[in-house]
Amino acid sequence: MAFTYPVSQPWLKGRELSYVTEAINDGWISSQGPKVKEFESEFARYNGVAHGVACSSGTTALTLALRALGVGPGDEVLIPEFTMIATAWAATYLGATPVFVDCGDDLNIDVSRIEEKITPRTKVIMPVHIYGRRCDMDAIMELAHDYNLRVVEDTAEAHGVRPVGDIACFSLFANKIITSGEGGICLTNDPRLAEQMAHLRGMAFNKEHNFLHKKLAYNFRMTNLQAAVALAQVEQLDEILATRREIEKRYDEGLRDIEGITLMPPRDVLWMYDLRAERREELRAFLADASIETRVFFKPMSMQPGYLDPVWPTLNATRFAEDGFYLPTHTGLTEEDQTYIVGKIREFYGAR
Repeated sequence: MAFTYPVSQPWLKGRELSYVTEAINDGWISSQGPKVKEFESEFARYNGVAHGVACSSGTTALTLALRALGVGPGDEVLIPEFTMIATAWAATYLGATPVFVDCGDDLNIDVSRIEEKITPRTKVIMPVHIYGRRCDMDAIMELAHDYNLRVVEDTAEAHGVRPVGDIACFSLFANKIITSGEGGICLTNDPRLAEQMAHLRGMAFNKEHNFLHKKLAYNFRMTNLQAAVALAQVEQLDEILATRREIEKRYDEGLRDIEGITLMPPRDVLWMYDLRAERREELRAFLADASIETRVFFKPMSMQPGYLDPVWPTLNATRFAEDGFYLPTHTGLTEEDQTYIVGKIREFYGAR
């Protein structure tokens, strides 16, 4: 079904076409093209970080980060219950065990519950900045220091949140704040980690001989065409974030007084406008009939078939998953669009 008001839509209003055309005219379409390095440099600079390593997706970024930190069989990675499954899969791909930590009222990992999950096998804490809310990174970094752990930030949904962990991983999928269609990038201040991730993403070709491969690696490269789009997106990021901040404010103002709707805590940057609703599925069907697309919250990791754990009914993450959803949230959403969407929600609940 095509929606007049989709949940997400890319914002391609900068120099995307110009940069892609330049890449095609120059004949540079592979991962060896100059736009890849330009994007890596610009995105790292924007975030105040020394090194960027572009790759094929947010999922491969997480996998590269864990692999560069030496995560493998027998290791444990602490991961939020409330997240997209790619966070857990990155650990599983490497033979490690994801250990899940329940969320707090802001949907982010509950820092007060991390310490009880740390064991001698724990190697990495992987917080996720859910829907654009920054985790309590000061407390997480202190725990990591106390237990000699590394920190990988899953920043897929939070472009504009400045990273502080060992490695931060961003998604550039089409529904993210900025996009290259498909793609991702790892940021780090450690030159050795950057070098290792770049080596691993490109099949670990060896300087002694192009086709001598001394370790198992991946083809996780970003193309020059994707990087051309991503570079143009970075140039607009401040404007994009400011526009989304206004979208968040308008939703807050229009929805805060509706009985049956519970607003969520403010976001540091707006990826998706999330909220909780009584009679959620009835509301979503009503909105769909009005051509308004919505999406439900993530299912907790302990409800996933690959990680099924009988503790799931007791989790905060489960409680939020039962009535949480998000509204159309993209940079091109107009004030008129939001007036219509809010009006339909108010109509459903009989709010004046």
